[in-house]
Amino acid sequence: MTIRVLLADDQALLRGTFRMLFDATEDMETVGEASDGREAVDLAAAEQPDVVLMDIRMPEMDGLEATRLITEADGPAGVKVLILTTFENDEHVAEALRAGASGFLGKGARPEELLDAVRTVASGEALLSPTATRALITRFLAQPDPCPVAVHERLASLTPRERDVTALAALGLSNEEIADRLFVSPLTAKTHVNRAMTKLAARDRAQLVVAAYQCGLVSPSGPGTLA
Repeated sequence: MTIRVLLADDQALLRGTFRMLFDATEDMETVGEASDGREAVDLAAAEQPDVVLMDIRMPEMDGLEATRLITEADGPAGVKVLILTTFENDEHVAEALRAGASGFLGKGARPEELLDAVRTVASGEALLSPTATRALITRFLAQPDPCPVAVHERLASLTPRERDVTALAALGLSNEEIADRLFVSPLTAKTHVNRAMTKLAARDRAQLVVAAYQCGLVSPSGPGTLA
């Protein structure tokens, strides 16, 4: 299956570089380029890409608001957004996740890392590594938004094992690492994660992480802390 990618960045040279990379990759194609957030929203609705590669700082409308509009819209409900950022220096990471982004990647990433990131997000997984992103998630979700009533009620419907895997996913663990921690198979861990996502109405793993922090399932007091 060919992954359809929309590029949103105000730097034409960077967009051109990304286009050449994606169009030269067998399982990807570029379906459009946007130079600002408003254009990204309009193109996402028109082209229905699988993934939007979104810069945060753009004129007219920034990438955060564009992400929110894209993920909330009825039309492009299945569109995934991958935020490009500068890891430690960008304090908008948590806000991007709350806005509906499926993950984020540093602009200094190698080409193969970018391609893998797009594939990961397109598959419905979240790009939340247990190393580079755990500290950021913990830091910027230290004062999370109040847990929505609907999400709190859904959280109560989780089985003890589903709560366990949700908490571990929120700490940045992969399915394989969750399986090792709980002494189950990776497939079983993935099944529990998927069931928890369904019950919490989380569009992907990133939103599962946000819900876990918002509702106190994971403590933001420090990395690796379960509530």
